[in-house]
Amino acid sequence: MHPSGFTAQAAPRKTASGPRIPSPVSAMLARLPAFPGSLLFVQGLNQLLLPAVAEDCRAALVQRSFRIEVADAGIAFHYTFDGKRFRATHAVPEPDLCIRASAWDFHLLMQKTEDADTLFFSRRLTMTGDTELGVLIKNTLDALELPDIIPAPLQKYLRPSC
Repeated sequence: MHPSGFTAQAAPRKTASGPRIPSPVSAMLARLPAFPGSLLFVQGLNQLLLPAVAEDCRAALVQRSFRIEVADAGIAFHYTFDGKRFRATHAVPEPDLCIRASAWDFHLLMQKTEDADTLFFSRRLTMTGDTELGVLIKNTLDALELPDIIPAPLQKYLRPSC
């Protein structure tokens, strides 16, 4: 395992699933320390997502460890929830939940042009660890609408283009 916590694997296949991060860029990104990226990631979670998350869901996240792996970029974000906010952590060997997909597939999820179930069953999104926790997070995110969490000026960057 790389110090960032990203599990080294073969380069992703070229598929019709969308553009991929070029290998040289991925190799460079994988060399960067993970913690600063995790700090930025949790800032986004705390600013945009957390206000829209219900209290019962928040309670289920307390003291759980998470890793988001962007497979084709060679980067991973590590974090936990302390009951009040998300906090960046250093890599843990086996987080409670790890979600892995390509940058493009995460983009499609944010746009809501593809759902997590479709990506999961087509093996473009993987989830390891506590599946019950994963389903809770999936259902929570599915219930959110873009206007609820993303400021209007940023929404244009997430809308599907024709």
